[in-house]
Amino acid sequence: MPATLDTPPNAGARDFESPVADRPDVDLGNYRFGFHDQTDTYAFKSRKGLDREIVAQISEMKGEPAWMRDYRLDSLALFEKRPMPTWGGKLGDINYQDIFYYMKASSGQERSWDDVPEDIRKTYEKLGIPEAEQKYLSGVKAQYESEVVYGSLQQDLVDQGVIFTDTDSALREHEDLFREYWATVIPADDNKFSALNSAVWSGGSFIYVPKGVQIKFPLQAYFRINSENMGQFERTLIIVDEGANIHYVEGCTAPTYSSNSLHSAVVEIVVKKEGRCRYSTIQNWSNNVYNLVTKRAHVYGDATMEWVDGNLGSRLTMKYPACHLLEEGARGETLSIAFAGPGQHQDAGAKMVHAAPNTSSRIISKSLSKDGGRASYRGLVKIMDGATGSKSNVVCDALILDPQSKSDTYPYIECEEADVSLEHEASVSKIAEDQLFYLMSRGLSEAEASGMIVTGFIEPLVKELPMEYAVEMNRLIELQMEGSVG
Repeated sequence: MPATLDTPPNAGARDFESPVADRPDVDLGNYRFGFHDQTDTYAFKSRKGLDREIVAQISEMKGEPAWMRDYRLDSLALFEKRPMPTWGGKLGDINYQDIFYYMKASSGQERSWDDVPEDIRKTYEKLGIPEAEQKYLSGVKAQYESEVVYGSLQQDLVDQGVIFTDTDSALREHEDLFREYWATVIPADDNKFSALNSAVWSGGSFIYVPKGVQIKFPLQAYFRINSENMGQFERTLIIVDEGANIHYVEGCTAPTYSSNSLHSAVVEIVVKKEGRCRYSTIQNWSNNVYNLVTKRAHVYGDATMEWVDGNLGSRLTMKYPACHLLEEGARGETLSIAFAGPGQHQDAGAKMVHAAPNTSSRIISKSLSKDGGRASYRGLVKIMDGATGSKSNVVCDALILDPQSKSDTYPYIECEEADVSLEHEASVSKIAEDQLFYLMSRGLSEAEASGMIVTGFIEPLVKELPMEYAVEMNRLIELQMEGSVG
């Protein structure tokens, strides 16, 4: 079986508060989203720590059926049994008993921004979500701490049978459909962090796109952590029926604190015959967040799954979106970019498993490291016995911006068939003096020239995003690049 997260491929109206004012050891730097709101009006806040009582309390708070409560408790036992991964990034600083596993900021999910508590609404306005919804989105889910606080879906999509709801509501309102696909792509015992998510999951998106339905504009989910020492464990399940098409976009931010927070999500996707799914992520967590995510898609005959994965924030990210190409003609693609700044380790990549004939895959990975940051590409391509005529192309490019930074590449290929095409290219480079000279001779400053070179480096990924998100991605990269020269 393919490698998993713990198995390496190669084995109320308030002003926003700045936590910096009373925490001189915290440097927000260029991170614009490090503000937080008060938490004293929350509807519910669990105690810190992880044990059977906390897991049972989460299930009880949600009014879940007995089978889900038992599933959570069994998953907790799996999490406790499995060892911590000894590869990838350093995970030893995570104290699982110093984390809040469930917080409910408001009494329920609203369908109008006017009904969302004012302090939360102002946060999302500052993040630009309501404005984006009005301009170019078909629907939005906004998760704040452990629960979704706002949700919408255009009426014409409702009329076509599209379901776009939070995962808790899907369990209550569509239990048969939910159980048919739940944990079929990523079971609890897949890896240590899928077991953790399965024990304490809360929120996330549930999407069902009926046969032949084409969703022209993206659906979006936005995840926000607000409290210190918070854990967010959303669970997303997307089913794209035969011939259907969807583009889902997710973004995430958190306040900057001097102590650590944990984000450990699970994303399961099923793309049926001739369906198409694009899943775009702009991850911009603050630099005190451990981001340990498992994402995987099952792709059937002549269907296409595309991961567009941008990792800019977090202290440590370990994430390797995967496609299992299960029937003839299935196609998988991952475009990944990672930016590692001071104190950051972006350990990202992709996995493609060819399990049927004439399947194809492509991985394009771009990484930048700066001011001592470390960017690692970790990937797997597996051609299984019988997957004749399959094709795979992997391109990994790393750009190191100063001598203090580091880049690693861990490609892994398993091939059990002879009649296949496998390509792998990799490059590691610095900004070339002749490129800088050429651009500066045209009147650009050194910083402007460096920024232009970086923009060109990430262009293959940015051009795949909707225009508004592409502009935002370029602006975030520019912010990260400020002060990089001179």
